[in-house]
Amino acid sequence: MYRDKKVVVVMPAYNAAKTLRPTYEEVQAQGLVDLIILVDDRSRDETVAIAQQLPGVQVHVHENNLGYGGNQKTCYRLALAAGADIVVMIHPDYQYTPKLLPAMVSMVGNDLHPCVLGSRILGGYSLAGGMPVWKYIANRFLTFVENVLLNAKLSEYHTGYRAFSREILETLNLESNSNDFVFDNEMLAQILWHGFSIGEVSCPTKYFAEASSINLRRSIKYGFGCLGTGLRFRLARWGVTKSHLFPAAPRHGDRAV
Repeated sequence: MYRDKKVVVVMPAYNAAKTLRPTYEEVQAQGLVDLIILVDDRSRDETVAIAQQLPGVQVHVHENNLGYGGNQKTCYRLALAAGADIVVMIHPDYQYTPKLLPAMVSMVGNDLHPCVLGSRILGGYSLAGGMPVWKYIANRFLTFVENVLLNAKLSEYHTGYRAFSREILETLNLESNSNDFVFDNEMLAQILWHGFSIGEVSCPTKYFAEASSINLRRSIKYGFGCLGTGLRFRLARWGVTKSHLFPAAPRHGDRAV
């Protein structure tokens, strides 16, 4: 609980048996989380068995593998149903440190920003933490193009560490988004479309064998998906085309971009 606001951490999980417990323990050590919801996307390891042994964790298992975006849709739906006021999404692969939870939650809870990202780029932690050089270059290129298309100034769009207000999750039409990895990018574009501000905190990250990562082929697909999202946003803002991701009348406020 933070200032009478219920804090829920959601973990979209897939084959996270080796890293789930240390992630969970560090989340609990922060002392402000009311509930952890883990959604398993048909893991082939012991992720579910381990999660079911952890106190304070609500476990939901998909009947079929829905993909990373499909997993998050379930995460946010369950968090809202549980009465969450602040929702933090963190991967259970222990790549992102849960020690930033107090900072991210306080920024949302004090109405500074309804969305806060844990950025691997701020502070120069990405390469130091082991991010492959090709991923770093792709990250910087995509972020530059997206900032131009979305008229934003984020340091990156591709982090898996995010905090949201309840208002954001109730405003966005997340079901219209992809079930694949580009879901993350579409969600940020929708947040900007509706006029919400996005804050960032510098986040040290670790790259190791058990940390989740997508291969080159899926990374290329993701990159083109991000560019496509940015183009759709810009064309919709200019009134050239219509998109189910970006309705004609933003509900939070008219953000002239």
